[in-house]
Amino acid sequence: MNMRNFKIIIALFLISNPLLFVNAQISVNQDRLEKRIIELAQFGIQENGETERVAFSDADIAAQQWVIEKLKVMDIETHIDFAGNVIGIRKGTDSNMKPISFGSHIDRVPNGGNYDGCLGSMAAIEVLQVLNEKKIKTKHPLEIIIFSNEEGGVMGSRAIVGHLNKSALGIKNNTGFTMGEGVMRLGGDTTRIEQVARKKGDVAAFLELHIEQGGTLEKENLAIGIVKGIVGLKWWDVEFNGFANHAGTTPMNARKDALLAASKFIIAVNEIATSFDGAQVATVGRISAEPGAPNVIPGHVITSLEIRDLSSVVIEKIYTAIEKRAVEINEESGVEITFKKLDTTADPAIMDSLIQSEIEKSIKSLNLSYMFMPSGAGHDAQDMALIAPTGMIFVPSKDGISHSPKEFTSASDMANGANVLLQTILSLDKRLK
Repeated sequence: MNMRNFKIIIALFLISNPLLFVNAQISVNQDRLEKRIIELAQFGIQENGETERVAFSDADIAAQQWVIEKLKVMDIETHIDFAGNVIGIRKGTDSNMKPISFGSHIDRVPNGGNYDGCLGSMAAIEVLQVLNEKKIKTKHPLEIIIFSNEEGGVMGSRAIVGHLNKSALGIKNNTGFTMGEGVMRLGGDTTRIEQVARKKGDVAAFLELHIEQGGTLEKENLAIGIVKGIVGLKWWDVEFNGFANHAGTTPMNARKDALLAASKFIIAVNEIATSFDGAQVATVGRISAEPGAPNVIPGHVITSLEIRDLSSVVIEKIYTAIEKRAVEINEESGVEITFKKLDTTADPAIMDSLIQSEIEKSIKSLNLSYMFMPSGAGHDAQDMALIAPTGMIFVPSKDGISHSPKEFTSASDMANGANVLLQTILSLDKRLK
């Protein structure tokens, strides 16, 4: 085959597959993405240099309005839904297509960092702006979602999937506002919040770009993590009832020390969790002892217990083993131990295999290194997976730090993730009906 014929064949191939050519020529603006991250970080800065932008705060509301202005300038149809989520729609060429949705959140934990949630949100805006600049039309509508109150209970995404309990609206966050009051402050409407709920099939796909919130990618010197699934988590309060008595007059062998029994329990939780193969974790993160005096044997203790894994079966196996050990501690110490399961739980969410595959293809097309990995933290994607095929993309977080002012992801890592997001959206637009 001579060179002229070869060029003709390549030209015909590109004409018949225009999206391949477009994909190869389009990428996000790294400097603009980093600039937006820096601009967003200004909302909530205090005199001491710390940043307070918890959900429902004045800073959160101001940041939300800033996002809306950015979207409206790009002619993205934008509104606040009844749950306080910011929703932006870029129309597709086929009105019968369901939207490909993507986004994250901009609220933070108290004195949090600039990247958790914010990267996924700013990258979503960048994707839309690049498509506008390149005048690229998609068949599917593209929907950006900036979820409300992610850090305080994934409120916005739970409302969208119809899993926000009315009782949750009475829970207060660090601002002192209840979720219900917060919804109204954000521009939502608690009397109509149920109308936000969507059904399976209403969304063609959902994607979320996020910092890893761990050190695995950095340690392995990899650019991208393809999330296999988001772990489920179960919480319990564990109560220890012994007998409070004088610390000086009660012999050691005659005590029912609730704190001592709780200490043995805490060690057992660690031993049991590490005895299983896999990446499961179990944690006791809170403890209170009564009466709390140095000269009184603690008679009553309450601890927390949290177990996380990608498998509900594994969570149940670990819990059963911990419960069995608690019975043994009870028999040895005479301290009664009871478990109370809490409502603050989440089931594991396995990411869609097709979307994982498309993310991997996008990564390879960009010549980036990657690995498949679980997410040990919860995200809005965990809820969205209940109603739509869902995928998550991770980028490195410096030293594995998150929920901290020291949280950091480099501009190049952010751009890598945003480019994977962009290419995956374009690929899904072509594949999905």
